[in-house]
Parts: sequence; C-alpha cells; structure tokens
Amino acid sequence: MNAPYPPPPPPPAGRDRTTLWGVLGIVTGLLCCGILGIVFGWLSVRDAKRYAKSPVLGYLAIAFGVLNIVVSLILRSTGNYPYWNR
Repeated sequence: MNAPYPPPPPPPAGRDRTTLWGVLGIVTGLLCCGILGIVFGWLSVRDAKRYAKSPVLGYLAIAFGVLNIVVSLILRSTGNYPYWNR
C-alpha cells in the first residue's frame, strides 16, 4: 500500500532545441523573412512535442511569419512597400 511512485521516464536522447527554434522563428518572422519564421516555428513545435514541452514559441513564430507575409503582400500590392520604388 505504501509503494513509492515509479520514477518518471527519461527524456528521449538528443539535444532539446525547442527554445532555439522558437526564438529564431520569432526574430526572423518579425524582422526579415516570414517563410523562415514558419519553418523555424514548425521545428520548434516538432521538438516541443518530442520533448514534452510547451509549443507556444513555435506557434508564435508561425503566426509572426504568416503576419509578415500577409503585411508584405498588402504593402507591395498598394505600392507602399518601403524602398520598393527607388
């Protein structure tokens, strides 16, 4: 009746780069390239599922990447994109 709980299973072998991919995805998604933000966000979500961590950084990176692409398309279609007509 008083048996202790079994120890938790060890994490999978390998390096956990969830935070790295998430931060890279957010930075690139906001500043320069939306497609890279989406790719890094997907890598972050994939590693978060693999290592049982929160995938919030990955979802933010994907959202910022998509937002970058949409805003860039809107600005280019209206002719208001900075440095486009120089």
